[in-house]
Amino acid sequence: MASVFNDPLVLGFLAVLLGFVLFMYLFIRRTITGFREGVQNGRQ
Repeated sequence: MASVFNDPLVLGFLAVLLGFVLFMYLFIRRTITGFREGVQNGRQ
């Protein structure tokens, strides 16, 4: 099992996957907050 994490290809894939998940989280959070602000501005 330890030899899997010594493989540079696996580490690169995990790094890309982690970066993609972080990007999606930030993108979705920004979209939700922007939508919420738009709804609040629409009510005023």
